[in-house]
Amino acid sequence: MEMSPVHIKEIDKNAANIYEAVIVAARKARLLNDEQKQEYNSLVSTLISADDDFEEKENPDQLKISLELEKRPKPHLRALKSLLDSEVTYRYKDNA
Repeated sequence: MEMSPVHIKEIDKNAANIYEAVIVAARKARLLNDEQKQEYNSLVSTLISADDDFEEKENPDQLKISLELEKRPKPHLRALKSLLDSEVTYRYKDNA
């Protein structure tokens, strides 16, 4: 997914106002980023390290996992797309 300009009117259709839409998209992006971090950590934890030395060495398997995850669309782009496609639902917290 390439970065392209988005008209404010398109964003404003899916929320009460533009500020609300920005908050919703940002929270969704954080959620997606946290999920991606958990996925990365679980994949890396399955790798068996050959040495328990304190020296940092390049691990080709870890590098491969990192590169695969970097090829995915960034969380903020995925969040904005899901907001524009009306896939994100949100609600207000009760004030009471």
